[in-house]
Amino acid sequence: RLRRLAGSAVLDRLDATGQRRAAVLAGEATVLTYHAYAGRLVAEHALRLPTDPGARLLTQTGEWQLAHRVTAGWEPDLDLEGKVPHTVTGWVLGLAGQLAEHLCEPERLRESVEAMITAVVTASPTPRQRGPLRADLKLMVQSQRSRLAILPLVELYTELKRREAVLDFGDQMGIAAKLARDHPEVGASERVRFGAVLLDEYQDTGHAQRVLLRSLFGGATPGATIPVTAVGDPCQSIYGWRGASAANLPRFTTDFPCGDGAPAVTRGLLTSFRNPPEVLAVANAVSAELRGAPVRVGELRCRHDAEPGEVRCALLPDVRAEVNWVAGTIADRWHTAVPDRVAPLTAAVLVRRRADMAALAAALRARDVPVEVVGLGGLLAAPEVRDLVSVLRLLVDPLAGTAAVRLLTGARWRLGAADLAALWRRARELTTDHRTASGQGAGEADKAPEEVLAALPGEVPGESIDQVGLVDALDSSGDPARYSERGYQRLCALAAELRALRRRVTQPLTDLVADAERTLLLDIESLARPGPAGRAHLDSFADVVADFAAVSPLAGLPALLDYLATAEEAEDGFEPGEVEVAHDRVQILTVHAAKGLEWQLVAVPHLVDGVFPAAKKSSSWLRTVTELPITLRGDRADLPDLALPAGADQKEIAVAVADHEAAFDTRRLTEERRLMYVALTRAEQTLLVSGHHWDDAGSTPRSPSDFLLEIRDIEHCVIDQWAAPPAEGEPNPLDTEPRCESTPADPLGSRRDAVAEGAQLVRDALAAASFDRQSPLCSAAGWQREIDVLLAERAARRAAQRVVLPAHLSVSQLVELAEDPVALAARLRRPLPFAPKPMARRGTAFHAWLERRFGCTRLIDHDELPGAADEGAAPNTELTVLQEAFLASDWAARSPHDVEVPFETVFDGVGVRGRMDAVFADDDGGWTVVDWKTGMVPDEATLRAVSVQLAAYRLAWSALSGAPLEQVRAAFHYVRDNRTLQPANLLDADGLRDLLRTIPVG
Repeated sequence: RLRRLAGSAVLDRLDATGQRRAAVLAGEATVLTYHAYAGRLVAEHALRLPTDPGARLLTQTGEWQLAHRVTAGWEPDLDLEGKVPHTVTGWVLGLAGQLAEHLCEPERLRESVEAMITAVVTASPTPRQRGPLRADLKLMVQSQRSRLAILPLVELYTELKRREAVLDFGDQMGIAAKLARDHPEVGASERVRFGAVLLDEYQDTGHAQRVLLRSLFGGATPGATIPVTAVGDPCQSIYGWRGASAANLPRFTTDFPCGDGAPAVTRGLLTSFRNPPEVLAVANAVSAELRGAPVRVGELRCRHDAEPGEVRCALLPDVRAEVNWVAGTIADRWHTAVPDRVAPLTAAVLVRRRADMAALAAALRARDVPVEVVGLGGLLAAPEVRDLVSVLRLLVDPLAGTAAVRLLTGARWRLGAADLAALWRRARELTTDHRTASGQGAGEADKAPEEVLAALPGEVPGESIDQVGLVDALDSSGDPARYSERGYQRLCALAAELRALRRRVTQPLTDLVADAERTLLLDIESLARPGPAGRAHLDSFADVVADFAAVSPLAGLPALLDYLATAEEAEDGFEPGEVEVAHDRVQILTVHAAKGLEWQLVAVPHLVDGVFPAAKKSSSWLRTVTELPITLRGDRADLPDLALPAGADQKEIAVAVADHEAAFDTRRLTEERRLMYVALTRAEQTLLVSGHHWDDAGSTPRSPSDFLLEIRDIEHCVIDQWAAPPAEGEPNPLDTEPRCESTPADPLGSRRDAVAEGAQLVRDALAAASFDRQSPLCSAAGWQREIDVLLAERAARRAAQRVVLPAHLSVSQLVELAEDPVALAARLRRPLPFAPKPMARRGTAFHAWLERRFGCTRLIDHDELPGAADEGAAPNTELTVLQEAFLASDWAARSPHDVEVPFETVFDGVGVRGRMDAVFADDDGGWTVVDWKTGMVPDEATLRAVSVQLAAYRLAWSALSGAPLEQVRAAFHYVRDNRTLQPANLLDADGLRDLLRTIPVG
């Protein structure tokens, strides 16, 4: 998000002179996600609780594996009406996350739920009631009992995490919040560390995050507050399902009051720099209900120079007609825009349900529009990754029938139904012993090899296909006559590839996956697809495998496959590779995934009841096991309350429960409206919205949603079509239409004829051309040409390459540029880790002691530790000598103005970063920047090179303090020799710019 904002043209208009940018670069802002910040607090302060500060953070897959261990190993009976371990594992994780989010202890939950159950089951029945408990209350009571039943599993899951020194994301935020709330010294240290705080997307924060931030930076203690700014849009609070609360925004004014105790000031940022006036009119109309509460927000207005946009809507008779309208409209714009633009049109289709993505993608591809489906089922559902995992599974599991069928019927092998059935029959034959196979009348050529039959048991229990799979049949396919000629060739080719990969199955996992990718030709196929998505997915999968191999270096392919199967359950198949807004394809993604992005053309289809807004799915804690009772939630003040009348009978309780759930359903519709607002405001120029009456199946037509009706009635909206509702009793016309599918599916689809015609043109051209059929390598001249090419390639590799300076250099690299530019060029071209230097660590120890002595200890990054670049630093046994030498120097009697001063400044377009050891105020009103050196005093030539460090410090302090450069001095103090060197003629800004231009080729 910050990277996208940094490239915005709005920043150029707000900071035309560049002064603000320079001021920001002169400091050192800390940019962290909320969870990353919480993780740092836990690492630094966890012992105060106490909690292990070195606890490892679990991935979602790791959480699932640990929770599944708890569920699978639980021996006592659970009153869960036959729920499978998969469901119970999800419940354990969900309830544990809620407890952490709302800082609630399990015992409080147990007491609250037991009280609720008692209140319901002891209530007096109504006169005409059958049975001790009303039917409409039974499900609610069973949900409460299920929550009680899994609570011991949640407690065991928490205990296992403690024993194994691991945390999940909920733990991390919960622990950080408790540290900040219960230990004021944590907040005091953070307020000293930071001079100001900016909280982004504050409407998406949850209760634990609010407690954390309020405890650290809130309150109105005079002299103890720092400036805190929160940025957020309550109309875009769309993550309530995972704990976010839009009410955190109105609470901000009292959570973070001004120094005099008055509520914080609220300012409206109401100018949209993205949307045209027509789109804003639609967005303002849809969000009208949202802008009154919980924070009063004004209507958005467009910038003064905004160009006109376009809003079109349609209601079609059925979903297929709607898909065709969306695809046709986008295709017309796409094919018109692409030839006329240097940068093609950016376009996206935003859906509420992932299930709708495939039909939209197929309709666009049928119109020759390049398409990318973003995030459909996660990384493991990407077609190229699914193929790769399928072949890996076949290497170790011959019974993986689904994986085998995917490859056999996929775009590459395209095995037909008849050949697939023949292969299936062959697999069944291989499950019998030699006598049974003969008894079935198989021909001699069909008999399984003796070594295969010997490996099979004499009696095969159950279904024969459960014992031998399609992979076994591939290795022993039997009589070729049972297959088509082309089908048999493809079976043999696939079998050969699998055998080759199976021989390499013991090599490192990363190498095996790379080999499989090349064998399947996925590397070539991904490059042939429009856009970088395919390659990005394969690269992301390679990262997943590398991370798994790093954590489990002894694990083999079966363990990796188990891990991937768990990830598909726990993480929806991992996050797909990062894909930015594309200029060369239409992207299809969910509205949630589109937040923060923007396209020139945006289509939002399926605005019908039950789709968008989504069908009613109660999130009330009364029927959802993983939710906490209202009274235990941190955001209870903003939620509907359940008030049971004293002495109420079961009917009165049922009425109160129904009202409570109705209130929750109203909240659900409010969140759907926020989601709609997010979808509408993604459009930079053109917005398409649509709905339909009939689905692909079903006897009940849908109605257009309130969202579509509201948009239709807006003045700026152009109505393309508006189908009348079906007559009462009218059948679904899509149910009567025949549906035909061809198998195997043609990967070229409608492009088959055009591709075949192009291929024939190439063949005709080759046949008509006159070629010398003799290989060029058959003659001496041919060999000579080949040698010349190889020598030229080697010379090119050895030739010097021009090295471009990176965007940022450290001060140490600046010194190296002055001292040995060739070495720096080589290191920039091929970065390598530095060898460990024990002497440098001693210099670091001295600097740490010096900070403590000055009383200015600060936490800094490891690679920025002072003394890390000291050559010849004193050994550890001389640390005391260094300390005594410093105490005997003149500097020991002086107090620095500041120590460890971070800076970043720009010379000739290159940012230079560093930290000044100490800055002293001189009696004449000037300044002296001192760099402590624990090594030997250098010779004159070396001193000239390292003096570049002082030149950078001098210029940086001049910029930070505003002092004229001539009033800033800089010096090295060599501690062991008690010698201070203040080089003359330090480089100025022009000199450093000239130095940066001297980087040689390397």
